[in-house]
Amino acid sequence: MLEIGQKAPDFCLPNQDEVEICLQDLKGKWVVLYFYPKDNTPGCTTEALDFTAHLEEFEELGAVVLGVSPQGCDSHKRFIEKKDLKVTLLCDEEIEVLKKYGAWGMKKMYGKEYEGVIRTTVLVDPQGNVAYIWPKVRVKGHVEKVLEKLRELIEN
Repeated sequence: MLEIGQKAPDFCLPNQDEVEICLQDLKGKWVVLYFYPKDNTPGCTTEALDFTAHLEEFEELGAVVLGVSPQGCDSHKRFIEKKDLKVTLLCDEEIEVLKKYGAWGMKKMYGKEYEGVIRTTVLVDPQGNVAYIWPKVRVKGHVEKVLEKLRELIEN
């Protein structure tokens, strides 16, 4: 299980434009990794729009926002174009990064259990360590909580 203070698991994943993004290349910046289940679904759309609406604030604080889900790059590109998103979306079709970050596991819906994405956000500090984890995220008000925590950590 991922813990605050430990080294964030390294990864390289393609973004919506099939450009490889590697965590190690983002050293020196705060990184907000938000793991979400599926493009163009109501909760995921709200979350992506909220991060887009606050993207400038994150950038002013020296943070990069990356959404990660198991869809392919074409799906991410269509999602970004359809909803006019400004966030970068990473394609984790092999679900390796989702697993490393504890964002993949058993879920329950309508009494049935299945494996899937557990909506999770991980804040990585400029040294590449896990600074904070939000497991089982509720979308409403979440982006504001992430911004608040980021400001708090920067001040201390």
